[in-house]
Amino acid sequence: MKKKFVPGQILKLHLGTINQIQTSRLPGFGFLCFILICSTVLGAQKKSTWAIAIHGGAGAISRQNMTVEKEAAYLKALEQALSIGEGVLQNGGTALDAVEQTIVFMEDCPLFNAGKGAVFNREGKVELDASIMDGATHSAGAAGGVQGIKNPIRLVRAIMEKSQHVFLVGEGAKAFGMEMRMDTADANWFYTEERWLQHLNTLQKLKTTNTGALQEDNERSLGTVGCVALDLRGNLAAGTSTGGMNNKRWNRLGDSPVIGAGTYADNRTCAVSCTGHGEYFIRYAVAHDLHARILYGKQKLHRAAETIIHKELKSIGAEGGLIAIDRFGNIATPFNSNGMYRAWSKRGEREIRIYNE
Repeated sequence: MKKKFVPGQILKLHLGTINQIQTSRLPGFGFLCFILICSTVLGAQKKSTWAIAIHGGAGAISRQNMTVEKEAAYLKALEQALSIGEGVLQNGGTALDAVEQTIVFMEDCPLFNAGKGAVFNREGKVELDASIMDGATHSAGAAGGVQGIKNPIRLVRAIMEKSQHVFLVGEGAKAFGMEMRMDTADANWFYTEERWLQHLNTLQKLKTTNTGALQEDNERSLGTVGCVALDLRGNLAAGTSTGGMNNKRWNRLGDSPVIGAGTYADNRTCAVSCTGHGEYFIRYAVAHDLHARILYGKQKLHRAAETIIHKELKSIGAEGGLIAIDRFGNIATPFNSNGMYRAWSKRGEREIRIYNE
């Protein structure tokens, strides 16, 4: 069996080598080796960490409108989702697996606007959008306006890994999913009474206001789920999934399935998942903007994320937030709305929150 060495043991072994080198007549060479080896070992230690962050959507979420029971349910769901991702990463799993498995749980949870519990469009149907990106390879998969696929996050990973395409929509996306033997579900699976009543309430508002404008339940309008992760190999991944806007029309797509707008990952910088007014996040390419500020602007993760959410977007009236992890395991979760369902974990620390506090 091959013996495994921890960084400290490796350092001790190399110190012995350095001593041998120093006995030779190469002045300063041993010291140079020492510096290079320390740098390598410390670099390995720095990379041997994992981190994960999740969100369940941002919006006008307040304690005044939240019952004790509902708040407890959300906190429990966030804790369960976080634990799934933690388990994958702690056991040496990939960032992609952590993102996919965490989002599958959230898609199956009726509390969030993704998968089961997603909002209805104007015709009373559920249309789902999702995307995923691998920071190591820049590979990506996305799907929009999909009906009948139980877990869109699994669909987009299959698009990324098993097709030559990035973005599939509508019936084509569903057909590909069925070829890949994805789990399907009928309308009853996605239905929840709360979402249906929300849909009917909006239709009633449209009649009484005599307008064709899109009406939304503000508290739940920005619902989306997302996950970003850094694994022990130093690889980043990001994924986002949503039912989109309540009572959306004309096969509207938001930022969630758009690579560079709602989702982005690059091992050189960060992994990002966004939630908010999708039209603005698309126009401002928010997820890619964060990556670019770090890569080209040499900004730190927190400063770049805070600037985008609290200055750039807020100045144009765009509401929402994002979660991001950089290549060092730093985590940012800024939002400019009243609340954002969110949680993160790294190096034994974890946090689960809802409100702006």
